[in-house]
Amino acid sequence: MPPSADHIRDLVAEYLDRHPAERGALSGLLSAPGACGDPADRAALPGHVTCSACVIDAAGRVLHIPHRACGALPAPGGHVEGGDDTLLGAVLREVREETGIPASCLVLTPEFGSAPIDIDVHDIAARPSKGEPAHRHYDVRFVFRLAPDAPEPVLRNEGATGAGWLAQDEVRSPTLRAKLSAAGLDGTITPVNASAVIHDGRGRYLLHLRDANKPGIWAPGCWDLLGGGREPHDATALDTVVRELREEAGLVLSGLESYRVGSVTGTDGTRVPVELFSGVWRGDPSKLPLTEGVMLSWFRPDQLPRLTMLPSTRSLLAAHAAEHPAPAAGRPAGTAAAAVGAPAGTEPHIVGVHLHLERDGKVLLGLRHPDSAYAGNTWHALAGHCEYEAATDCLVREAREEAGLVLDPADLDLVHTVHMVDRPGGRPRVNLFFRARYGEGEPEVRERDKCVAWEWFGVEDLPERIVPYTRAAIEGVRAGRTYTELGWRR
Repeated sequence: MPPSADHIRDLVAEYLDRHPAERGALSGLLSAPGACGDPADRAALPGHVTCSACVIDAAGRVLHIPHRACGALPAPGGHVEGGDDTLLGAVLREVREETGIPASCLVLTPEFGSAPIDIDVHDIAARPSKGEPAHRHYDVRFVFRLAPDAPEPVLRNEGATGAGWLAQDEVRSPTLRAKLSAAGLDGTITPVNASAVIHDGRGRYLLHLRDANKPGIWAPGCWDLLGGGREPHDATALDTVVRELREEAGLVLSGLESYRVGSVTGTDGTRVPVELFSGVWRGDPSKLPLTEGVMLSWFRPDQLPRLTMLPSTRSLLAAHAAEHPAPAAGRPAGTAAAAVGAPAGTEPHIVGVHLHLERDGKVLLGLRHPDSAYAGNTWHALAGHCEYEAATDCLVREAREEAGLVLDPADLDLVHTVHMVDRPGGRPRVNLFFRARYGEGEPEVRERDKCVAWEWFGVEDLPERIVPYTRAAIEGVRAGRTYTELGWRR
């Protein structure tokens, strides 16, 4: 089925957002549906759409095809055919037919993606011998980088004399030459997607089950990593993966580290370079506000062969698992390696994080469930224990899971520390209280087995039943103190 008029108009409209001065020249492609027939039909008059490819090699040169008979030097391209679903699909077919270069060796750029870099309007003289009157071509041009393992072009056109590679300032089309100069594209292949290998430090991986029946979706019905494509406002691949985690699953992780660059095959058949980041998280995926896909779940490496998954994803996770083996049997779960191998005479401490959230002179406290193992029916700050994660990451996770609050680690300031033992011989605890900058909205009760209510209390009117060290911390913050010790014998 050929590209629809709506598809072409949407593509042109996206292009005009970048180049509004060209609206007049392209007005014929923006007319009402049906007004000018099918714009992709080569018989459409007074003009119709064609497609061409700007293929850039590793040296930054652009592919052209010299023609022996007429001396022309066009880029690969041509008319749209009936089997082309999209204009991008049409140009990929043309490149393959004319040069033998498959779509899997072409890489879209993050600057343009599947949008055209240029739309050139030029007149075509009448050819009475073929019954073609004079008409106009709207040549929609897409830009690709050539993968390093791409085959040498093998030209299929009988009139072609061999592939020609021109420096960008020698490109024959003045409009394309100007767009290339403005874009500053070289031959460097840049990741256009970013994904996250999220693990718990104990051998489990967080995977996302993608929709099976959503039209046009990549890897339908497969378990895959969270992540997605770069948007124009993403300055880096890290910006992309941070945004995607937040948008897809409400997941906010700091400390993401670049792991490697891989590639997958996109829905259009092009090669998609993906920058992969690695991060540690130990939350409950069932409590994340999933906005895309079907579900999130933890899996061990030995379970991966039983999952429906792209081979590239399975190989990637197997490599990561080999590089990051799970803790050996007998190692205490949830204990950091440094603590397990601590020098003789030292004592591992439990680290707790607490949210000191203020509004209008009041602080937020939660009423613990009566059956809670700790401080039942007592008011306490929003809190949690650090797992294998940074303290700020832990607090961000706990705030979202317990109260639906979305915090940014960059907005957390350490305002008080309580170093304590709660009973003789008890495990030492370091309780960190962070103040967060607070915007709008109200906390929600999301874990009713732990907390049954959230309320705001004046710092001078705290409830009688409040966890003692929480009271000490709030009073310390009010007095400007940063440290309190409790339970230690002198």
